[in-house]
Amino acid sequence: MDLFSIVGWFGVLFCTLGYLLLSLKTIKAESFSFQALNIAGGLCLAITAIQTEDLPNAVANLLWMSIGLFAVTGKFRKRKVDEA
Repeated sequence: MDLFSIVGWFGVLFCTLGYLLLSLKTIKAESFSFQALNIAGGLCLAITAIQTEDLPNAVANLLWMSIGLFAVTGKFRKRKVDEA
């Protein structure tokens, strides 16, 4: 198994684990844990998709990762406003 396959499997693990924990109500969609799993998973899967030249899959996972980044940065912005 090459490095890109390992990265891809970690992406599957992170995304699936996030969804599992969310479904079991162990974590919330607004939690940093859920968003971090989505960001890491999306990045890993995008790297693998880019390497294999699967551009639709790469774009889908980059968007998935971007949504997680947007949610995390929005949460931090809100926290800073609330602290001010």
